[in-house]
Amino acid sequence: MTRLLAVGCGLLSALCLLAVRPAAAQDSLSGETAVVFQRYAARVPKIQVLESTSGAKAVTGSAFYVDTKGHLVTNYHVVSKLVAHPERYRAELLDSAGTARPVRVLRVDVIHDLALLATDPRRDVPLEVAVGLPAQGRRLYSLGHPFELGITIVEGTYNGLMAHALTPRIHLTGALNPGMSGGPTIDGAGRVVGVNVSTAGNEVSFLVPATAVRALIAAGAAEQWTPTPDLLADVARQLRTYSDGYLREMFTGEVPVTTMAGVALPTRAAPFFNCWADADQEEGRPWRAVEHLCTSDDVVFLSEDLWAGVLEFGHTMYTSDELSSTRFYSLYQSSFDDDYQWLGGSGEDLTRFECRTRNVEQGGATWRTVFCLRAYKRLEGLYDAVFKAAQLGRGNVGVMTRLTLSGVTAESAERTARRYFERIRWER
Repeated sequence: MTRLLAVGCGLLSALCLLAVRPAAAQDSLSGETAVVFQRYAARVPKIQVLESTSGAKAVTGSAFYVDTKGHLVTNYHVVSKLVAHPERYRAELLDSAGTARPVRVLRVDVIHDLALLATDPRRDVPLEVAVGLPAQGRRLYSLGHPFELGITIVEGTYNGLMAHALTPRIHLTGALNPGMSGGPTIDGAGRVVGVNVSTAGNEVSFLVPATAVRALIAAGAAEQWTPTPDLLADVARQLRTYSDGYLREMFTGEVPVTTMAGVALPTRAAPFFNCWADADQEEGRPWRAVEHLCTSDDVVFLSEDLWAGVLEFGHTMYTSDELSSTRFYSLYQSSFDDDYQWLGGSGEDLTRFECRTRNVEQGGATWRTVFCLRAYKRLEGLYDAVFKAAQLGRGNVGVMTRLTLSGVTAESAERTARRYFERIRWER
């Protein structure tokens, strides 16, 4: 898909690597790659999502055939516009002969970013989907349609599943590019190991594992390949189940803490969090701030500016030796009152935040708290939530904390925010 981030694979670096590889290894590798391309490239059509009125392309991506009956797999994010607005968009594939054929979406797995498609079969040859995972370091081959350059093959290396992820992803050393989304990454025998989904640049790319592909195909077959009656309702159901599941145990049991200005605050609440800290001490400024932020890399694509599954919390300590108490409080309050629109989305997708604010005694201190929700207009029962708390009454020292959740049920958001806040203690 065009949204897949471009990778800055430097030509000079590639040439340097080739220069130190023995000639025999170069010939062997290029020969195998050529064979893989010749055997399997025709099984990877291009997907185009078109704006219905003009017929112009809105999104391009890739897919692959999974049987001889006209069924294909791609990424959900490739066809998300069509799922959200079937009245505005239509989709087609361009096969290896350049023939355009209409496609329809049968079902989706929004959590794993997959979609099952159907088209009229025309002697299409499927790819086999692998059952297990390859050995670490195995050479793999990604196929797809980057930019508008035609079918392309990219060599990569299998680096296993990401160690700290809520939703499994394969780490591939290889340069995926825009338009390759939804295409397969295969081994030398043509077995699909994963589906191209995203890249972090510098040849760090990610795949949806084949296990999720097999599950989606099995679900389609079990329903006799009939389309899901209401795709958006099914997306909402999947997200509710997913978010309720991972939030159920969040901030329960033993949770590590970090201490800021004598306040014990939660940190790295689960293995899939990454936590970072930094100090903001600009020269000449009469106040200082230290931040501690924990984020999960697991997000669920809904649209180009809207992501569910955001799970983030962090703390900020403010101190000043120069500001008066009145000026410090003004700074502190201004920071606490900042808006929440950084989460993305538009009025077409979401209501405005509705907030409730109160002062609460917790952990030996008084806190100003605010809990805000905004609803998803077309995904029933889903909300974005922000909880914030600021410690009061400590003169020129202040500690704030914030928890942000997206694409969750209101009940899970409230329970999670309550457990989060109960973890905070002022140790004096």
